[in-house]
Amino acid sequence: MAASPADVGSRANRAVLLAVTCVGQFMVLLDNTVVGAALPDMQHRLHTQLTGLQWIVDAYVLLVAMLLLSGGIFADRFGRKRVYLSGVAVFTAASVLCSLAPSVGWLIAGRVLQGIGAAALSPASLALLVAAYPVPHERIKAIGLWAGFSGIGVAAGPVAGGVLTDAFGWPAIFLVNLPIGVVLLLVGLRVLGDSRNPNAPAIDTPGTVLSVLGVGALTYGLIEGGARGWTSPLILGSFTVAVILLAAFVAVEARRSAPMLPLRLFRQRLFTVSNTAMVVVGFALMGSSFFFSQFFVYIQGSSILRAGLQTLPASLAMVVVSPYAARLAARYGFRIVVTTGLTLAGLGLLALGMVHADTGYANVWWRLGVIGVGFALTMSPLTGAAIQAVSSQEGGLASGISSTTRQIGAVLGVAILGAIVRTRQSGGASFENGLNSAFVAAGVITLATAVLTGLWLATSKPATPRRSTDPDATTPSNEVPANNG
Repeated sequence: MAASPADVGSRANRAVLLAVTCVGQFMVLLDNTVVGAALPDMQHRLHTQLTGLQWIVDAYVLLVAMLLLSGGIFADRFGRKRVYLSGVAVFTAASVLCSLAPSVGWLIAGRVLQGIGAAALSPASLALLVAAYPVPHERIKAIGLWAGFSGIGVAAGPVAGGVLTDAFGWPAIFLVNLPIGVVLLLVGLRVLGDSRNPNAPAIDTPGTVLSVLGVGALTYGLIEGGARGWTSPLILGSFTVAVILLAAFVAVEARRSAPMLPLRLFRQRLFTVSNTAMVVVGFALMGSSFFFSQFFVYIQGSSILRAGLQTLPASLAMVVVSPYAARLAARYGFRIVVTTGLTLAGLGLLALGMVHADTGYANVWWRLGVIGVGFALTMSPLTGAAIQAVSSQEGGLASGISSTTRQIGAVLGVAILGAIVRTRQSGGASFENGLNSAFVAAGVITLATAVLTGLWLATSKPATPRRSTDPDATTPSNEVPANNG
């Protein structure tokens, strides 16, 4: 029986919707990795130090991490189309601001706005996708394409950053978002259908504000401590404020009827272990990759374009291996795959900590590849374990928390590993020795997490969550992506 014109039109509209949401997510993920290749050029043209570079990266990641869960609820309450297009508009305008920034301060301000836009865009894009594909097997394929674009964005970042920066300078990595954003807005206004969840919980404003300020104060202390002195009143004060705000956040979340972070979920050991390990994954992966291009440019004398290409083995390995990680976990067990991945990543980081200015690239690329393979084996199973530990109604929330913990780890990784480099330099060590110390520290922490994760899971009972019996049940409306940045 031939399809009716209405069916054909519906499929065409959904195909365009799929493209719009996938490209939006691609743009967000691209901006996670494209900046790394441009950091040396930013440092040179903006006359900034390592501290400034850390803020350029962490200002974006911090806002995404802290607003991601609220962004999903916001989309459900006020309309996914409206929030998605608003996120695209803010992200695009912020990208233009970044490209025109005359100083580090303006660039950091633009990155903050980019983070706000990304935190709205990403969860709304997945929510639009879920609403448009109610049939389970079609929805799975659509989400698979969406996740695939995320991986492409991660892999394309270093190369795109190297090419654009080498040809036009660092502003080009942000200006390239302008035509993409404009097209998304124009097409999205025409083809996206709005949907919302009238039963979505209220936005947890106190929790959101306390989390942003608390983690922000902690990040400030970690980044600025190396420059201002770890015992200076300002740094000690920032750590004190961070402790007070984060304690207040826990107290508020424990008392709210609809918290952004339900603390009761952490009573499940599998949920707690998977999210703890995810913090370390974000910490070691983002913290170490922050220095990849700087190593090749400043230590080995590569051009910015060549450095972008030289960092590619890590991201390519992640894109190639990630689709198989969940299957391996299903076949061999979550504990074996995750501990193997963390061990490989830790050993790769330790090996990377042994490279020097005269180490040939033939003896460097495989170390990056091992790191990429290791982390690729961990992320999908860790998110899957967090979801498995809760009821089906809370699967989307668990996925969002997993993404958030990885982003928090990324914020801390850039801050702490940067602090290690700066502290080593202030003690008279070279930048090369500082980088080696940072890579080794990340490797040791990752290996320790592999051991502890294996021990914790070996002594825990398998999770037995409640599962929906409805085969056509859609993904929970407050879901945010597991691969979000």
